[in-house]
Amino acid sequence: MTSDVLEVSGLSLPLKRPGGGRSLRAWDAADEQLLEQVLARFHPEARPRVLIVDDQFGALTLGLAQFAPVSFADSSSLSSALIMNTPAGEDVVTPASWLAPPKGPFDLVVMRIPRQVDYLSCLLRWINSVLDPDGTLIAGGMIKHLPDSSSAVFADLVHTREVCPARKKARVIIAAPGDQTLRNWADLWKGYPLPDSAHKVSAMPNVFAREKLDIGTRLLLPLVTREAVRLAPGSQVLDLACGNGVLGLTVLEANPELAVTFADVSSQAVVSARDNTAEAFPEAEVAFLHSDGIPEDAGQFGLVLLNPPFHEGGVVGDHIALRLFRQVARHLEPGGRMLMVGNRHLGYHRSLRRFFSTVRQLDADPRFVVFEVSDQDAGRS
Repeated sequence: MTSDVLEVSGLSLPLKRPGGGRSLRAWDAADEQLLEQVLARFHPEARPRVLIVDDQFGALTLGLAQFAPVSFADSSSLSSALIMNTPAGEDVVTPASWLAPPKGPFDLVVMRIPRQVDYLSCLLRWINSVLDPDGTLIAGGMIKHLPDSSSAVFADLVHTREVCPARKKARVIIAAPGDQTLRNWADLWKGYPLPDSAHKVSAMPNVFAREKLDIGTRLLLPLVTREAVRLAPGSQVLDLACGNGVLGLTVLEANPELAVTFADVSSQAVVSARDNTAEAFPEAEVAFLHSDGIPEDAGQFGLVLLNPPFHEGGVVGDHIALRLFRQVARHLEPGGRMLMVGNRHLGYHRSLRRFFSTVRQLDADPRFVVFEVSDQDAGRS
């Protein structure tokens, strides 16, 4: 965890960033310039209705607290960052998500520009439906993380008023709303057939591998099916970092008497898994968690399935997986197991032994390795 103080436009905002290494700050130059632009153009005394979209670690939500903004984010990690960074004695903002998007109209939308072009299109179309016709969009991001076609997407979907000069490798765009919304947008959902099934899985734009089955998941699926048929009816299964829910749905395809919980940090993933399950297995015993990992009160599981993310924004590594391993070790019931697939180069065969006493390699190809782990020892660091 790192902490530092964001100094911009008279603000002095201490911020911490959970995880991700000691050298990483909880804000970047895009956050700084977004705050500068908002504070130069708007005044809280005018009481504009402000929406913040996809704040990362609280810099925007807390930096603009005097506007009493509505914060809306796909990632549930913002919730824990706001709990950590909100000054003592002040109310903690609870961000809205795609599970229950906020209603407009808003006078001002402040948005972090995402890395994925489909998700950018999704956000701009949705913003067009909640931004007042006379309202303002202020969007920004680090130039190296902007989609290659971001300029064309902005030109197509909103009315750009100003492109601010790039500073510190960040860019800010000022725009008015356009006419196109999510209604009748053909690319809102994309998917593919569930393997060895008559059902299909679909997903919203900010969901991993939404257009085709991930090759690591493909390696894991036969072992998931084999394990699912062995479990007793009512056994608790967790599809952790579920994405579109393909692993949990494979479990239900093999054994519909199991109880499956789907969890993901992305609310669009949770919405996608929920809708896929309702379509394919409407009678199944299921639960859905929009959570950055496993909540403490989630209970115990006989089987956990995991294809761990290895990047967070621009940060690549095993820090997310290590946190998830630690949580799984606390939530496996006695005799329970985890099946996981991971990139070979990340060396999970070593890190898993920090948390589990039994680690077996079940399959591998040149890029991915599948492990089964059990007999967790929560006392290990």
